[in-house]
Amino acid sequence: MPDKSFLNWPFFEDRHRAYAGKLDAWAGANLAHVDHHDVDAACRSLVAQLGDAGFLMHTAPGDTDAERIDVRTLALTRETLARHSGLADFAFAMQGLGAGPISLFGTYAQRAAWLPKTRAGTAIAAFALTEAASGSDVANITTTAHKDGDVYVIDGEKCWISNGGIADLYVVFARTGEAPGARGLSAFIVEGSNPGLSIAERIEVIAPHPLARLSFKNCRVPANALIGKAGNGFKIAMATLDVFRTTVGAAALGFARRALDESLKRATHRNLFGAPLGELQMVQGHLADMALGIDAAALLVYRAAWTKDKGAARVTREAAMAKLYATEAAQRVIDTAVQIHGGDGVRSGHPVETLYREIRALRIYEGASDVQKIIIARAVLATVES
Repeated sequence: MPDKSFLNWPFFEDRHRAYAGKLDAWAGANLAHVDHHDVDAACRSLVAQLGDAGFLMHTAPGDTDAERIDVRTLALTRETLARHSGLADFAFAMQGLGAGPISLFGTYAQRAAWLPKTRAGTAIAAFALTEAASGSDVANITTTAHKDGDVYVIDGEKCWISNGGIADLYVVFARTGEAPGARGLSAFIVEGSNPGLSIAERIEVIAPHPLARLSFKNCRVPANALIGKAGNGFKIAMATLDVFRTTVGAAALGFARRALDESLKRATHRNLFGAPLGELQMVQGHLADMALGIDAAALLVYRAAWTKDKGAARVTREAAMAKLYATEAAQRVIDTAVQIHGGDGVRSGHPVETLYREIRALRIYEGASDVQKIIIARAVLATVES
């Protein structure tokens, strides 16, 4: 039985506790046998199921300017889904990240056109920011968009794009040239059916998810596909990541909790030297370290989510701390779980073997661990009076 005591922490309200219970029950009933042999079909199915069940409503509430994304709900959702199914967590997260710029910065018409579809699970969303030479260095984006009458023409490539190849909606960041570097980027809505967009390559990774390299050649989009103002693309990207980066830590937390649960079962049911494995002091030490890392990660994740929900304009430092610590701690927890399981821990398809493959990417995407350290260091240096 996974630990639920954290739900009594003061970060949460009764509505969060009720929601977490509802989602956990749904996940237990619907995610036990997700088919990973065809990840495209599985993700389409998961998005549809999450939409039908109403959980995607929380990814992009912004029908009106008064509505805001509740980051605690997003984090609870990702933690719970990740504990049950990494692919379900992925499906939920990408709907939120892909629709995030529209929810946060889109016009009323853009929100009305797309958010009901992404929330219902009838349109799959993608966030097209990364390029081969500009992963963490967003200001180095080379994809361009130039104005041609009443349209923008996008040319370039994007790489490592989640939901690439299955998305109906891509939010694409391109250089429009208002100023050098980060100040010359803009964000656009590009439909998956646009003839100027093609899938240059499908990318296979150790934990299968829909990923692709996208090619834009004379990709023409109407001027009203621009999100926010021209030149505000970097601001839009960073504000979106500010919200969703915390939830990456929450997904890592879900993976870590599952690893601890599996390890506790192993420690109590596996006998070694005539006694349960859990009676060995070294194993007890491992379990203690795992539990400690999980609680510390949870505190950082839900502090960041609570801070944003309470009205903070930016939570760059808090989100970076949460993402960095939770993903690194989860890697240690899951590695320990593999060790506790011995040979079963590396058996293909075993829960901890699956977790071992799932966790690794979280230390890279939405800002690699080393980049998070730079962000944190710059934030604390900025507090020093000169």
